[in-house]
Parts: sequence; C-alpha cells; structure tokens
Amino acid sequence: MKKAVLVALIFTLIISTSAFAAETTFITIGTGSTGGTYYPVGAGLAKIWTDHVPNLKADAQSTGGTVHNIQLMEKKEIQAATMDNNYYNAYNGLLKYKGQEHKYLRGVLPLYPEPVQIMVAKGSGIKSLKDLKGKRISIGAVASGTELSARELLLAAGLDPDKDIKGENLGVGDTGSAFADKHIDAAVMLGALGMGGVVEPSTLGLVEFIDIPDDVIEKIINQSPYWFRFTIPANTYKGQPNPVKTYAGPNIITVTAEIPEDTVYQMTKSAFENKKDLVAISANLQNMTEEGAKNIMIPLHPGALKYYKEIGVIK
Repeated sequence: MKKAVLVALIFTLIISTSAFAAETTFITIGTGSTGGTYYPVGAGLAKIWTDHVPNLKADAQSTGGTVHNIQLMEKKEIQAATMDNNYYNAYNGLLKYKGQEHKYLRGVLPLYPEPVQIMVAKGSGIKSLKDLKGKRISIGAVASGTELSARELLLAAGLDPDKDIKGENLGVGDTGSAFADKHIDAAVMLGALGMGGVVEPSTLGLVEFIDIPDDVIEKIINQSPYWFRFTIPANTYKGQPNPVKTYAGPNIITVTAEIPEDTVYQMTKSAFENKKDLVAISANLQNMTEEGAKNIMIPLHPGALKYYKEIGVIK
C-alpha cells in the first residue's frame, strides 16, 4: 500500500511539474553595461513581470547595449531588450543595418530621452568637435548603441572614426575610470541624464562638457529622423554651470514578435501599474508615459497595442 501511495505521489509530482513547465514563459531582457541605466531598469522590469504577470519568469542580462541586444534577439538568446534609437535603423535596415531588416522587433514600452553627452578632460584644451582629432576618445562598448551613435556624430562633424581619432571601446563605468587614470581625452556618451559614468568624473572635477554645433545637429537629424534637439540644463552635473547644446533620441523596450499577445499585454500593463518601483530605480522613469507609445517608430506588439487601445491612448 505504502509503495502504491509513493508511486502515485511521484506520478502526481511529475505531472504537476510538467504542467508548470508547459505553462510558464521564460523571458530574458537584454540591457546594457552595469554602469549605465539600462541594467538596473531592466532588472526592475524583470522583477515586476515575474511578480505580477501570471506564469512568467523574467530575468535581466547585462550586455553591450542596443547593437548587442539586437544580435542576441536575432539568435533568440533573449526575448526582450532595452534599446536606444538604433532600434529604428535595425527594423528598417538603415545605416549599419543596410540590407538587414530586423522585422521581428516589436515595440512595447516608451522609456525616456537619451541625450548624446560629450565630456572632455579638464585642461585638455578641447573646446569643439574639431579639437577631437588625434585624441583618445571613449566611443562606447563594442556592439553598443553608443558606439554606433558616436561614429555617426564623428562622421557628421567631418572626422573619420577609424583614422582621425584613437577610439577606445569602453563601457559606461570604465569610461569614468579612464578619465581618472588619464587614459582618455574625451568621451561620447549616450544615455540618461545622471548616468553613473557621467556623474562620477564630473563630481570628481575631471571633465568639462562641450556643445554640439547647430549644423552638425541639423545634419544628424536630417539623416536619422528619430533624433531631436535637446539641451542639458545648467547644473545637471557638478562643474557644469551652463546649459549644453546637444541632441537626444528616445529609448524603448522591445520584444520579439513570437511572445504571446496576452503575455505582452500583462507585461505592458504591469509596468505602468508599478511605475513607482521603476522611478525609485531611476528618476528618468518619471518620463515613461502611456502617451509616449505613439512615438515608438516600429510596430507595437499586438499585446502592447491592446493595452494602449484599452486606455484610449491609441485609437
């Protein structure tokens, strides 16, 4: 009798475990380097989704950023990702992605603006983009959106990123350390205001900020319509008494088209319902609004679209 009961219990356990495995969706969200804003925001979203979306287990993965995330999504190694404006180029097969349209990408959540921020070592004598010629410049981690955007900026300014500068592929956190070690003269950063890799060297008095000229901004906006003019307010960082002229692009959360509609609906809804948890991670998430979904420049996932239609943001 005891043996029969034991066999029955084991059988029930196997059936229950199999049912759980069949019903549970596992999602990994690709983010960015650990010194930036993407990783903690991605980790926060993963927790919200795991806690509030039925039968969903999510986790965050540190990556090289947008370009790397696109590669990982294409290989089906991740199912969701934080992405800067380069998601637009990837979906439409533009610039770096010419002839390689990534049509599996779907929009889910609008996040916040990410300005291009140019830091130069204090005392370096660098006053303009032209002064970057021959200098050691951090252009972002390999396969990151920062690297792609830095190259676009340098070309628009008349500089060949492979010949006219000494490019250093440094992540956000490593860039701050490189200024302290006097290993670099400047850095092109793409990320939220207040990102750690900018706060650290500015707080230590190691860097200054330079403007991007109007003609360069205009050229970049004309060739890449997702960019818009942006001003970094004075005193955003220590030792930055004047506003800084630059440009910015929106960042978003994307998923692959294969994720079930109801799952993405619940992911979208739970993110907004628990927005306070994300704002606690980064004040930039105050700018995450449902209305921002209208500015996502690739097709929305049907699940996300259902949510935005339900609340009246999209007709």
